[in-house]
Amino acid sequence: MRSRAKLAVLAVVAMLLSGCAGAGALGAGGRTLVVAIVSNPQMEDAIALSDQFERDNPGIKLKFVQLPENQARAKITASTATEGGEFDVVMISNYETPQWAANGWLENLQPYIDASEGYDADDFIPSIRDSLSHEGSMYAVPFYGESSFLAYRKDLFAQAGLTMPERPTWEQIAEFAARLDDKEAGVAGICLRGKPGWGESLAPFSTVANTFGARWFDENWNAQLTSPEFRAAAEFYVGLVRDHGEIGASSAGFTECGTRYGQGEAAMWYDATVMAGTNEDPASSEVVGKSGYVAAPVMRTETSGWLYTWSLAMPKVAQDKDAAWRFMRWMTDKDFVRTVGTTFGWNRVPPGCRLSTYQIPEYQQAAQAYAPATLAGIDSANQRNTMVNPVPYPGIQFVGIPEFQDLGTRVSQQLSAAIAGQISVEEALQQSQEYAESVGAAYRETR
Repeated sequence: MRSRAKLAVLAVVAMLLSGCAGAGALGAGGRTLVVAIVSNPQMEDAIALSDQFERDNPGIKLKFVQLPENQARAKITASTATEGGEFDVVMISNYETPQWAANGWLENLQPYIDASEGYDADDFIPSIRDSLSHEGSMYAVPFYGESSFLAYRKDLFAQAGLTMPERPTWEQIAEFAARLDDKEAGVAGICLRGKPGWGESLAPFSTVANTFGARWFDENWNAQLTSPEFRAAAEFYVGLVRDHGEIGASSAGFTECGTRYGQGEAAMWYDATVMAGTNEDPASSEVVGKSGYVAAPVMRTETSGWLYTWSLAMPKVAQDKDAAWRFMRWMTDKDFVRTVGTTFGWNRVPPGCRLSTYQIPEYQQAAQAYAPATLAGIDSANQRNTMVNPVPYPGIQFVGIPEFQDLGTRVSQQLSAAIAGQISVEEALQQSQEYAESVGAAYRETR
């Protein structure tokens, strides 16, 4: 089973390899650590502060390879799976970490953590820590953690005489979106991701599918993408974003929705809880203080929020592991949180990771609108609460198998085409079912 999983990953990434500066290369000032990182605002802050790490660690220089999410996933997966050695530190998630640890691709970080006085791994939120562990040891350390929730413009709701429930249903959200959609004013009723990518549109869509009672595979690995539940979820999601979503929704991801919402071009936005820091940052948002935050909308389940963390891991073939750990510790330590808060503002602090963050008075004050909802979402994010029927795979907004990088991306392309009006939802699901059936068949053969 494990050998087949390795082959599946290698098949996905074989054509994605391209040249890159070698890890651990000697620079003019000593050893250079090459860090592969996802491009988003929180990571930008870490890069901006990295000169402090270099100052405190003479002889270590940092080189960041910063890429958009889809490109970063492909590049990091290709390098790690083939032991390419391009990177000393990689940014991955709780999707990759358990799988790659089982494959022997990652360095076990537990010995480094245990030897680092004051690092306090027990301070990590338990669900986040557990999602990055394999056989009781951590193989990645979290930079930030998230669930998903809904942001909404309190001022627009008040003007329309609408009241947002603390725990809304998707039916209610669709009604609100229709009421608040104002094309003349350039305000969409809601912003939802439509951009292809298993980590893009498939993340919010999968949570909608879950709460509608859908699943990717049944317990015998039979594909379920044309089931009544999956069809209902897809028709709802595509219809909502087509009728009341943002302009260009089929190419809008987290970043694009964040920009639109921050510029006042959407009345609601369902996405990762980490969005709140950007929404409330005067440097990037025109709607500071105007948003409310409520739990991820549901239909048939108690909750529907996802569980995710961007984290740092060390490829097994990294050359200078001690130096790599020094950097990883710096970027995920309690002190880093305070440094970000005092340097850039407390709304820019990496959230959803350390319990102690939520005990800092300055952060409590700055994040009072969204911190409780973030913690509640992370705490309740498990399959028991977010799915109607049992499934044979781990994950909430993803299917925790190697093939999902390819399968999820293919399905997301079909979903995006439906949002763009190029194909029908029925056509999208029929093609997606064929992709999923081939994956499920391989798992049935190994049972």
